[in-house]
Amino acid sequence: MPEGHSVHRLARQFQDVFGGQPLDVSSPQGRFASGAELLTGHTMVEATAHGKQFFLRFDHGLYLHVHLGLYGAWSFGGDSSFTGASSIGAPRRIGERESGSAGEDGEYAGPPAPVGAVRVRLVSRHGWADLRGATTCAAITSAEAQTVLDRLGPDPLHNRAGDRDEFIRRLRRRKTAVALLMMDQSVLAGVGNIYRAEVLFRQAVDPWTPGSSIDHETAGRLWDDTVNTMSDGVRDGRIVTTPAALWTSGSATAPDADAHFVYKRNGLPCRACGTLVGVTEIGARKLYWCPGCQV
Repeated sequence: MPEGHSVHRLARQFQDVFGGQPLDVSSPQGRFASGAELLTGHTMVEATAHGKQFFLRFDHGLYLHVHLGLYGAWSFGGDSSFTGASSIGAPRRIGERESGSAGEDGEYAGPPAPVGAVRVRLVSRHGWADLRGATTCAAITSAEAQTVLDRLGPDPLHNRAGDRDEFIRRLRRRKTAVALLMMDQSVLAGVGNIYRAEVLFRQAVDPWTPGSSIDHETAGRLWDDTVNTMSDGVRDGRIVTTPAALWTSGSATAPDADAHFVYKRNGLPCRACGTLVGVTEIGARKLYWCPGCQV
């Protein structure tokens, strides 16, 4: 599932290439036909993200609400003025690296024929975007959008006044293992399996520690490190949690094999202490951790 940094980058790309433009909205697959009718012809005013939830606000007050889930992805294309990634979402390489450039060389002749089950297609004068495989794709009112937001915890990529304290409060009031709480979207919006594993390692926190046993200072460090690592992800378009000193000599960017401390490194020596990195399941998701450092 794309983590929060990818959804924020998605919102930024939509704002850049579609903001302030009337859009033709259709559903080649047919499953979103009634929703498309409510949105087509209206101007996309604002693209926003909170955690893994994505919203496009239109000038008549309705929103397109999308949650990509495990298999959702947007693909893009357009003329030379249409800049950004050609694909954001699944399938992804390790580290959630995005693919390509959406701008096309040569004369732009409009969007291509839909390929596969395109749930929704957005078309402007200069480009297009296709959505496939999303868990949620709905035309909703502002009140319904607020209901979605009210169910979520603070988003580290907003990091608004009071968010840090609210995360600490939500984390420390629960007896659930911190590894589960870090991915509970009502506690912390936007964190997925990679950031969960990496931040817990970087802060040397035992994944099975109950939230109620995490002291205030440690909870604050978890928030701060999540803010920092996810902000790096928004900037770079991929998740890299290791310093350059650990990358293959001479590399300007982190090779995939060097990008993480513990995620998908089970059976390999910990980069800090040499203990073999472990893997287990918790909450039906794989958890990677170092039994030597995280005690």
